[in-house]
Amino acid sequence: MLLTSRPTLHMAAVTSVAKSLAPSLKVNLKKEELINMYKGIATIRRLEMTADSLYKAKLIRGFCHLSTGQEAVVVGMEAALAPEDYGITAYRAHGFTYMRGGTIKSILAELLGRRDGISKGKGGSMHMFTPKYFGGNGIVGAQVPLGAGIAFSQKYQERKGATFTFYGDGAANQGQVFESFNMAKLWDLPCVFVCENNNYGMGTSAERSSASISYFKRGGYIPGIKVNGMDVLAVYNAIKYARDWTVTHGKGPIILEMETYRYGGHSVSDPGTAYRSREEIQDVRSNNDAIANLKGYLIEYKVISEDDAKALDKEARAHVEEATEEAKNSPEPDLGEFWDDVYVKGTEVPILRGREPEEFHHYK
Repeated sequence: MLLTSRPTLHMAAVTSVAKSLAPSLKVNLKKEELINMYKGIATIRRLEMTADSLYKAKLIRGFCHLSTGQEAVVVGMEAALAPEDYGITAYRAHGFTYMRGGTIKSILAELLGRRDGISKGKGGSMHMFTPKYFGGNGIVGAQVPLGAGIAFSQKYQERKGATFTFYGDGAANQGQVFESFNMAKLWDLPCVFVCENNNYGMGTSAERSSASISYFKRGGYIPGIKVNGMDVLAVYNAIKYARDWTVTHGKGPIILEMETYRYGGHSVSDPGTAYRSREEIQDVRSNNDAIANLKGYLIEYKVISEDDAKALDKEARAHVEEATEEAKNSPEPDLGEFWDDVYVKGTEVPILRGREPEEFHHYK
């Protein structure tokens, strides 16, 4: 049994019976599960570092948003989900794609615009998908009503499972987020809204952009929990609790605020130091890093040794390095497939901006 940091609990408009179902302080996981968590965080960290290097080498073009520092959120989430659960997020999505079934090669190939990419090289950093994961969405906040819609389909079709809908503190002020809260509670949808609060939007601190930075209280009529998003075990407990709340107990939506931190800028093109100090970043790296936090737990409770941790780090590096070379060697997409996957087969529109699509067949 491992002790997690206690999440702040906000149970607005919830009955006293529900309050007795507060998240536990303890987590019970097998040794293999804990080691897999460490592997997941270490691999995503290495993946993001590699993506950063490839971008700076001008091998990745366009947008590229990294989650370096925030890895515990998605790893803790995946460990707590059931096979019938879905997820959707914004554009800081590489780690989500990996944990939801993508391979390191497919993610890096997508970033490089290659045929072996998870979206065949046509989506890039912001548009990656798997069968249980609906992206990777580039429009700020727009994935939140999409997530509510997926949860609606689960309830309408009487399918067990929840949809975990992620958004950032920068998107938390979007009107469509509050509209989604309203519909989700009105219909008691199995939707878990997860705000990844990394303290900064695109160059602006949360305090400067939000009248209230207690994002877990934003639902008002929806209960919320504030979670240490740098502690993968706290994340695991909170996600597991939220799933029980909405699926097992059928109590409708709930909000989780994951208090986390991104080490890099908003995107790779943002140095991230114009609106915060280097000392602040280094302080988090030194005192509240997700990898170091989990390693501390595992060594303290004798799950692994320091040498074991080093071996796992080395394994993650080798895995990503091998996948990087494979992704680089992947061919570019065939221009003959330029129009593929735009429409579901059989639903194509006959006219494209007043011209027949046949005019473009020379690409094939």
